[in-house]
Amino acid sequence: LSGLMQAASGQISFEGAGIAKAPPEEIVARGIVHVPEGRRLFTLMSVRDNLEVGAYNRRADAHKEATLKEVYTLLPRLQERESQIAMTLSGGEQQMVAIGRGLMAKPKLLMLDEPSLGLAPILIKDIFETVRKIADQGTTVLLVEQDVRHSLSLSDRGYVLEHGRIAMAGPARELLADPHIKSAYLGI
Repeated sequence: LSGLMQAASGQISFEGAGIAKAPPEEIVARGIVHVPEGRRLFTLMSVRDNLEVGAYNRRADAHKEATLKEVYTLLPRLQERESQIAMTLSGGEQQMVAIGRGLMAKPKLLMLDEPSLGLAPILIKDIFETVRKIADQGTTVLLVEQDVRHSLSLSDRGYVLEHGRIAMAGPARELLADPHIKSAYLGI
C-alpha cells in the first residue's frame, strides 16, 4: 500500500483511483502514510525536526504549524521534548515521535506497523490509547500488530494472518470471542 514494493498482481485503489504503480511520494500526497516498524527516526535530529520532516508534501506543508500543535496536543510529551535529540529518548517516546511524524503528513489512512514492538507494557497501553484517539478524531488506521488482545480491542474489524494468508476476518469483537483466537493467540 505504501508503494515501497510493487504489487505482484491485482489492483490497489484508494478513493477510487489506482495506486498499485504509484511511487511512494504520490501515495503520501494522496493521504496514505506508513509508520514503519522500528521507528526509523533521524536519530541525530531534534524531536521537532523529526516531526517537521513528516510535513514535506505540499498539502501538509501548508498546515505545518497547525498540525504540529495538534500533534503536541495529542502527544504532549513531545512538546516537552521538542528540542531533545531523538536518539536520547526512551523507546516509547521514540515511537510517539514516529507516530507524530506520520500525523504531520495529514493522513487520511495511517498505517502503523508494530507500534508496540519492544516497548514496556505500561508504554504499550499509552501507544494503543494514542491509536484510539487518532481513530476517534477521524483518521482511518490500519494497524499491523502481534498484540492481538490490544489491537482487536480497539479495532472495528480484524484480519488474522497465518503463514502469510488471511485465516480469519470479521468484526473485531467476534474475533476476540472466537475459540481459535482465544486458544492460539491469547493463551486462553
